[in-house]
Amino acid sequence: MEILRVENLTKVYGKDENAVHALDGVSFSVNKGEFVAIIGPSGSGKSTLLHILGGVDRPTSGKVFMDGKDVYAQNEEQLAIFRRRQVGLIYQFYNLIPVLNVTENITLPVLMDGQTVNESRLEELLATLKLEGRKNHLPNQLSGGQQQRVSIGRALMNAPAVVLADEPTGNLDSKNSQEIMELLKVSNQKYNQTLILITHDENIALQADRIIAVEDGKITRDEVIRR
Repeated sequence: MEILRVENLTKVYGKDENAVHALDGVSFSVNKGEFVAIIGPSGSGKSTLLHILGGVDRPTSGKVFMDGKDVYAQNEEQLAIFRRRQVGLIYQFYNLIPVLNVTENITLPVLMDGQTVNESRLEELLATLKLEGRKNHLPNQLSGGQQQRVSIGRALMNAPAVVLADEPTGNLDSKNSQEIMELLKVSNQKYNQTLILITHDENIALQADRIIAVEDGKITRDEVIRR
C-alpha cells in the first residue's frame, strides 16, 4: 500500500544565471513499511529531497502526497501539525535540548502538540533503545551513540507514518553506527514504520529494501534489493 508519492518535484535556489537546480523532476513512490536508502554524492540533492518530504522546505514545483494528502496544499499551521504528527526526523547532529533530560527530549514533540504522553509507548521505546537507566540524564551526560538513540526515540514517539533519517550515523564510529542501524530496522519491522534514510555509506544502503540513487538533482537508479 502506497504511503508516499512524489510527482515531478523541483527545487531551484537563486534566479536567472545564478539559479541552482537542487532537484530536477524527481518522481517516485514508497509503500507502507518499506525501508528506502537514498544515496548520492555531496550536493546531489539528497538532503533537499528529504527536507521537502518532511514538510521542512517547500518545493519550487511538483507535489508530495503523504497518505493520499497533498502536503503542500496545506497552510503553514496545517503543515506544522503534519511535521509533528506524520513524520519523524532524525539528523546527523542530534539536536537535543541541553537542559532537558532523556525522557523530556523524547516526549517534547508530543507535549508541543498538546497531546498526552503515551506512557506505555514511552517505556517500550526506552527499553528498545536501551535507555531505561539513562532516562533522567541530560544530553551532556550521554555518549554520542546514546544521544542518537534519544533523537530516534523523539522521532518515533508520535508513531509517525514515515521516519526520515539524514545521515543518522555520520557522527558515530562503526560499532555505534551498526547499533543505530539495528534500532532503525527494529522500528521499521516491529512498528511497520516506513523508513527513508540518506547515507553515503554503501554498507548501510545495502541493508535497505530499496536503493534510490540521486545525482545532479535527478534519480539515476531506483533498485529493489530485497522484498
